[in-house]
Parts: sequence; structure tokens; C-alpha cells
Amino acid sequence: MFLSLLYLLMVRLFGWLTLLARGDTSKEVKILVLRHEVAVLRHQVSRPPPD
Repeated sequence: MFLSLLYLLMVRLFGWLTLLARGDTSKEVKILVLRHEVAVLRHQVSRPPPD
């Protein structure tokens, strides 16, 4: 239990540190990629027919 909590805290801490170390350009590129992924997923989901 303690080790899993410690592992989770370390993963989050290193994740935050990498976000701080990144430049603005890489953050903007990641946002664009995520927006594209969301758009693709929206097109794959079939909408229910209207009642």
C-alpha cells in the first residue's frame, strides 16, 4: 500500500516537472494533436437517430 502510494506520487511529480521543463511550442503541438484525436473520435461515434 505504501509503495503504491509512493510510486503514484513520484509519477505525478515527474510528470509535473516535465511539464515545467517543456517549452510553449511543444505544449501547443500536444494540444493540437489532442484536438485532432478528439475530432477523429467524434467522427467514429455513431449518433442515435432522432425520435
